[in-house]
Amino acid sequence: MKVAGDWLHHPGTRTLCAALEGAGHQALFVGGCVRNALLGQPVADLDLATDATPGQVIAIATSAGLKVVPTGIDHGTVTVIAGHLPHEVTTFRRDVETFGRHATVAFSTRIADDAARRDFTMNALYARIDGSVVDPLHGLPDLLARRVRFVGQPQARITEDYLRILRFFRFHAWYGDPGQGPDPDALAAIADLQDGLERISRERIGHEMRKLLAAPDPAPAVAAMQATGVLARLLPGADARALAPLVHLENARPPRWQRRLAALGGTDANLRLSRSESTTLDRIRQAMALPLPEAAWRLGAEAAADAALIAAATLGQPLPPDTDARIAQATAARFPVTAADLLPHHQGPALGAALKRLESRWIASGFTLGRAELLTSEQPD
Repeated sequence: MKVAGDWLHHPGTRTLCAALEGAGHQALFVGGCVRNALLGQPVADLDLATDATPGQVIAIATSAGLKVVPTGIDHGTVTVIAGHLPHEVTTFRRDVETFGRHATVAFSTRIADDAARRDFTMNALYARIDGSVVDPLHGLPDLLARRVRFVGQPQARITEDYLRILRFFRFHAWYGDPGQGPDPDALAAIADLQDGLERISRERIGHEMRKLLAAPDPAPAVAAMQATGVLARLLPGADARALAPLVHLENARPPRWQRRLAALGGTDANLRLSRSESTTLDRIRQAMALPLPEAAWRLGAEAAADAALIAAATLGQPLPPDTDARIAQATAARFPVTAADLLPHHQGPALGAALKRLESRWIASGFTLGRAELLTSEQPD
């Protein structure tokens, strides 16, 4: 089998591979670019594995007129900019000792060593510049069957890096076959070893959850997270039951991971969200607590639509057909009364209270009451 794609014909990429191979070394694409190309999905990042040491890669690339950035040289990785395109080139490695997210590695000249230290079999696929696939661990059948399976023993891979628990669920959401379900051996290991997630930073947990919830349909993977206890550990109080109906109701709407996170409920303190992300999530949650028109007027169309979708999913009902129209009407409405209209009869705290009363009446009327009608109700005795 061969991979194909424009990325294989990029002049800079071909120059880099030709330089490494011309110096007697292997130049093999690995990981996401090979996996995605075989699945017919877009290829974003280009990672190469080689038996050349970092020093040799730097010398070879420099001699070929390419720019080199030592981005991870201690771990065997340098970034080569070829034709304005970055390529991460990493020397074959084997683990000498592993402890959590850190490992002591030694460089190797064997592709089998490099493949054995990767997380999933579908990520241990390599390809040459001519597109021919190299499959040292026989991961190709897993990829084609959309089976997310750990390399070797799941327990060993997880204890090397506990973040792989979350990567397993993310990869299942994006690449797994929901019909056959997650690998049972992996789920058993995850259930036993999930305490190790306490060692992972909130930033990295949040990063994985964002990517997982942005998948076309993360519901089966999140349901598996709940079954193993991982969901409750990350989001105390969360419940995945509304997620599958929500994904169904989204239809042509673009997926929003914040909407899906809000549908799960629970406490998100373990995710370390940015201020902007927290604001978006808070607006959705505030909208969920308000009637639809008021939510749209106070918090905007996007938050109100998200809240309406979550409400329908939670109730197991279709989205009311007039939802978008009601949101549009509310967001276009303009409150016809200003503070100046209530002076001098109301001042200070009384002025604010009067404005709130009128605003509530106006919203309750479906935004139909006019300025004169509202002011009449506030005339002093």
